[in-house]
Order: sequence, then structure tokens, then C-alpha cells
Amino acid sequence: MKLALFDANRLGVVDDTADPARLVDVTEALGWPHDADPLTAGWWRRLCRDFPEVRERLAKAAATGRSRPLSEVTLRAPALNPSKIVACACNYADHVAEMHGVQERTLGGVESWMMNFDVFLKAPSSLSGPADDIVLPREIVAAGQEIHHESELVIVIGEGGADIPEETALDHVLGYTLGLDITVRSAADRSRRKSYDTFSPLGPVLVTADDIGDAGGLEIRLDVNGGERQHVNTGDLLTPVPAIVSYASTMMTLLPGDLIFTGAPPGVGAIEPGDTVRASISRIGELTLAVRQG
Repeated sequence: MKLALFDANRLGVVDDTADPARLVDVTEALGWPHDADPLTAGWWRRLCRDFPEVRERLAKAAATGRSRPLSEVTLRAPALNPSKIVACACNYADHVAEMHGVQERTLGGVESWMMNFDVFLKAPSSLSGPADDIVLPREIVAAGQEIHHESELVIVIGEGGADIPEETALDHVLGYTLGLDITVRSAADRSRRKSYDTFSPLGPVLVTADDIGDAGGLEIRLDVNGGERQHVNTGDLLTPVPAIVSYASTMMTLLPGDLIFTGAPPGVGAIEPGDTVRASISRIGELTLAVRQG
């Protein structure tokens, strides 16, 4: 099932096999009150936790409700006020290799500790959606620092937990979406460099895990102004999805609706005001985003 948040954070089910793609508003089928305020968003976290209980109701509402062309609505990021955004570092071998050159150029040397797989946190306030621009901080642009794109598969946590065994980790995954981890290349802490507003674009939809199946065979692509920068298969992840979920949960309790960015593929590069970034993941969808200066 492809779930979308749209307009005033209503819940929709998307049919992108139709021409044109269509959406049905299934908010009323949830069975509990809907609150459009993203800061309170308890209805969304409850959906993430209890999706197996409401899936049939949502499917029935999607099959019988009035559909609208997707072009008539404004898609929002398919996540509301997660307690945290966890992100993976150094999870594709070719990206680790290329980062040696990036750090030599931007830092004047290689930080060896940054070449190992690990996780860090991004601010939830960095989230933005399909209708939003990527906004580059004026002071960073003026200082001539590079700001890079990173296109990633993003895990959306369903039933949370701590110390989750790897063999049952997928039971804690609601689904997947596409995310960009926008990054300032500097000597600052990762969380600082990656947490500016709009530095975590997400979308266009959330595809539930039962529809994705194996998350280890998805194609990720990204181009800037029509020129391909990134193209990788998630089968190349050094630490695959179950191991990521399990590892993160040993350090922090994962809560319903939390997000995990699974790591940047090779091909990261600078973006500048005026650029257009297009990213896609097979079976999930595509984001086309304008880049501007704040």
C-alpha cells in the first residue's frame, strides 16, 4: 500500500498504476480522531504502530472512496514529527572510497574515524516534503562551503522497541520512503551539518513493507539538472536493513514513526542555488526539487 500525507496532513492511499496517478482520502477510515497539527501528530504515530490492525479498513476505503488525480493535491512529507531521525554513515563501499577525496578537498585531510559504519542523529525539524524547495543557508553559500546531495532509502518504524534482534527486525518496520540527506561539507559535527531546515526532503509516498518485500533490491538514482550523479542498488548496502534496525535499537529505543536513513550511495556532489535535483527509488517513486538560497 502506498500511503501519502497531503494538503492539511490528510491520509491518502495512492494508485500510481492509474493514468494519471490518483489518490483516495482514507483519513476517516482510521477509526480515531485526526489532528492536522504536525506537532501533536499522535494519530500518525498510532497509525505507524497499529497499521496491521487498520490495513483492511484503509484498503476498503481506498477501493470504494472517491479518487482524485494526484496532481490536484499537495503532497507533504510522509512522516509527522518523528521522535528522531537516525542516519547511517558509510554504508556503501564505493561511497567510503570517494569520501577520502571529498575530505582531502574540503577538510585538508581524511578523518579516519568517519570511514566506519555508524549511526548519528538529524533534527526532525529538517524534514521537508515533495512540494518544498531545498533551501541552502545564505551564510554557508557565502563562505564557499560545499553543500552535497545524498539520496537514500529511508526506513519508517512501525512497532518500536529496544534491543531488537536482527532476525525479527523487519517486524518493526512499517515501510519505506525516499529521502535526501543534504550535507554541508565541513569539520563540524554530522548532526550540525545535516540538520538545517529542508535538509531532509522526504517522499513522495510511504510504501508499506508488505508491498516492498525485499528492501535489498531497489534501484536508487539521482540527477542534478538532468545529469546522473548517483545510481546504486540497495543490495550493495554494507549493513542491510534488518541489521541497521537492530543496531540502532541497541543505542536508543525506536518509537513508532521514527525514521532511519540507510546511508548515502556513491556519487555525492555539490548542489547550488538554481539547480534542480531529481531522485527516485524503484517501487517507491520520485522527488523533483528546486534548490535556492535562503
